[in-house]
Amino acid sequence: MNMTPKEIVTYLDDYIIGQNDAKKTIALALRSRYRRMQLSPELQEDIMPKNILMIGSTGVGKTEIARRMAKMMNLPFVKVEASKYTEVGFVGRDVESMIRDLAYESINLVTKEYEEKIQEEIDKEVIRKIVEILVPPLPKGASEDAQESFIKTYNLMESKVLNGTMDEKIITIELPKKTHIEIIDSNLPMDMSAVSESLNNMLGKMDKNKIKKEVPIATAKKLLRLEASEDLLDKESIKEEAIKRCENGGIIFLDEIDKIASGNNNKNQDPSKEGVQRDLLPIVEGSSVHTKYGQIKTDHILFIAAGAFHVSKPSDLLPELQGRFPLRVELNPLDEEALYQILTSTKNSLLKQYQSLLGVEGVTLEFEDAAIRAFARLSVNANEKAEDIGARRLHTVIEKVLEDISFDADEKSGETIIITESLVKEKLEEIVKNEDMARYIL
Repeated sequence: MNMTPKEIVTYLDDYIIGQNDAKKTIALALRSRYRRMQLSPELQEDIMPKNILMIGSTGVGKTEIARRMAKMMNLPFVKVEASKYTEVGFVGRDVESMIRDLAYESINLVTKEYEEKIQEEIDKEVIRKIVEILVPPLPKGASEDAQESFIKTYNLMESKVLNGTMDEKIITIELPKKTHIEIIDSNLPMDMSAVSESLNNMLGKMDKNKIKKEVPIATAKKLLRLEASEDLLDKESIKEEAIKRCENGGIIFLDEIDKIASGNNNKNQDPSKEGVQRDLLPIVEGSSVHTKYGQIKTDHILFIAAGAFHVSKPSDLLPELQGRFPLRVELNPLDEEALYQILTSTKNSLLKQYQSLLGVEGVTLEFEDAAIRAFARLSVNANEKAEDIGARRLHTVIEKVLEDISFDADEKSGETIIITESLVKEKLEEIVKNEDMARYIL
C-alpha cells in the first residue's frame, strides 16, 4: 500500500494508455488512505475517503484501471455491477451484499498472508505426518539400540521425502471426511445467513470421521497442507485483522452506476432504480453492516463508481448520492494513435498474447508496423459506423484477421507468419465499409 502517487501512475502506465487525469485521481485517493493510517486514531475517525465517479464510454479503461488496482494493492477489493442490485423488498441482491463480499475477500487475503508467515511450520508438519506413515513410531520401552536405529532411519526417510526422491511412492493417508458443502452466499438476507452459518457449524462438528486415501507422496504433500494449515492458523486473529483491514483499507469498484440513474425525462423507468440509490446512500455515507465475521463499519471504505452515461447523466442520480462522490473524472474516448499505443506499448498487449498462444503450436507470428496501424485505423472506423466500444473493438478486429491462421496453426509448426497491411485490408476493409456487415461481424 505504501506507494507514492507517481509510482501508482507509473504502474498503471504499463497497462493503460492515456487517461492521465483518472490515474492521477485514483493515485491520490489511494495515497490519502496511506497518509490517514499514519495519523492519530482521533484524527483518523474524522478523515473521510474521497469517493470517485469515473465517467467515460465503454472500452476506454475504467474497468481495466480497477482490475490493475486490485492486483497492485494488498488491500481487500471487490468489483460489483450496480445494475445487479435491487431495492430491499424486491427479489434479487440487496446492496449490503457488496460489503459481505468485501469481508469475504478480506478474510481470504489475510488468511493467505498468515499462511505465508507460517509456511515453514506447515511444511514441517506435513513432512512429519508423511515420515510417520513411512516409519511408524517405536512402541514404548524399546531398547536403546532400537531407538538409535529408528532415529537414523527416520532422518534418512525425512531427507528423502524433502528432496523429492520418494514422490512417486504410494502411501495411505487419513483426511477429514467432508460430508457437507459449506454454504457461502453473500446474497442471503442476514437472518437466513445466520441460519446457514449455524447449519455449517453443526455439520462441521458432525464431520469427525476420517477417510483413508492411497495417493503418491507428491499428492499427499498437497492434501495434508490444507489440513495442517487449518490446524495451525489462528482463526480469531485472522478475523480481527481482516475486519480491521476491510474497514480501513477496503475498496469497492461500483461499475455501471449509470444503469441505476433514473432521469426525469424517461417515463418507463424501473421504479426500483431509485430505491437502489436510496439503499446505497447509507452504505456509501457510513453505516454498520452485519456479516458472518462480525459488524463491518463502512465509514472509511473507498467507493469508486464508474459509468458510460450515454442515456443518462450524472445529474440524474439522487442529489444525496451525487454528493457522496465528490471527485469526478472524465475518461477520454480513444483515437487511432491511442489504439496503436495499446497494441504496441502496453505490457502483455493483445499482439504479444497472440504471439505466445501461437508459439505453443510452434508458429512464429510477426506483425508489420503498417499492419498494426491498419488494425488501429479500421477499429476506429468500425467504432464510428457501429457502436463505439473503444479498445474492445481490437479483440474483434485482430481475431477476424488471425482466425484462419489460428485454425490451421497445428499444420504450420516451425513456420514464421508475417501479418502485413495488405492481409489486414483483405480481411477487413470490405466488412468495415459495409455498415450492416460491420454491425454484425465486428
